[in-house]
Amino acid sequence: MNKYELAVVVSAKIEDDERAATIEKVKEIITKHGGTITNVDEWGKKRVAYDVQKMREAFYYFIQFDGQSTVPAEIESRVRLMENVVRYLVVKQDEK
Repeated sequence: MNKYELAVVVSAKIEDDERAATIEKVKEIITKHGGTITNVDEWGKKRVAYDVQKMREAFYYFIQFDGQSTVPAEIESRVRLMENVVRYLVVKQDEK
């Protein structure tokens, strides 16, 4: 099993309930494809480095999970289609 971290930037234009549902859906995608979530870190509303879809602020989430090498590609293909997700990135964490 490899260790990964998924960074998800969610639109600030949506309601709290809808944002929570979006993150829950991302978690479901991870577990559905064989990943095991180890930590979810919510950074809250932050200013983005540059305007994305005419937004200056967005909500940041970092989800650490364990999974096989095929899991990140499956997650990215599903998260890419979610309309409330502005940006995302899956990175492999170093083994220490």
